[in-house]
Amino acid sequence: MTATMLALLHRDLRVARRELQYFLLRVGLQPLLFTFIFGFVMPRLGIIQRGYTEMLLPGILGLSMTLSSMQAVALPLVIDFGWTKEIEDRLLAPISISGVAIEKILVGILQAMIAGLVVLPLAWLLMGVHLSLGLVEIIQLLVVAILSSWLFAAFGMVVATIVEPQQIGLVFNVLLAPMIFFGCAYYPWATLHVIPWFQRAVLLNPLVYANEGFRLALTPQMPHMSPWLVYGGLLGFSLLFTWLGLRKFAGRAVD
Repeated sequence: MTATMLALLHRDLRVARRELQYFLLRVGLQPLLFTFIFGFVMPRLGIIQRGYTEMLLPGILGLSMTLSSMQAVALPLVIDFGWTKEIEDRLLAPISISGVAIEKILVGILQAMIAGLVVLPLAWLLMGVHLSLGLVEIIQLLVVAILSSWLFAAFGMVVATIVEPQQIGLVFNVLLAPMIFFGCAYYPWATLHVIPWFQRAVLLNPLVYANEGFRLALTPQMPHMSPWLVYGGLLGFSLLFTWLGLRKFAGRAVD
């Protein structure tokens, strides 16, 4: 089973490598444009305070990695479950249906990690944020990166197995905008205490825990969510979406 999963994983990574330029464009263009305007241009114009860039960097990284893992799973699965039924080729492999689904999640995690390696140094250089990461912060960064990538890879599987192929574009447009704006990417969750009902309501958004986790690791001097709440939310949503995604994947696979 392990050898078969590695073979499937190798195939998907080779396909991704052939489309590397499109992957980098999808992953890096929007965050870097946002970084350039809000992290480089506007502070120099005096429109926003320079300290805002320290608050913004974790959100940029969080958005890049989570959306990358979500798209890396959801978009190919929509095609596989579409009218071509390409998923049937995968299901013929000597591996369980759950094994095929888990391999898809692993692909999403790996692509998200690559996105983070691309976006973080570029955004950091453009923003000029001073990062002093010790061993504890580096470990936190890795744990948050892995959990966030896992969470949204599993969430991408849930979306792809519930939504019809012709509706995926509409769902992404309707779903992503509220998640991003209410996901604490542009402001810390802790500062929402001035609007108590809103601070509690955004806890239903899994993106909040990812962005706050990166804020905890990269800029611990800034206001951030409690580590226990960050890791509890990331792990809880990851397990929930993985369980739901595996069930929905198996249901679609045997149709």
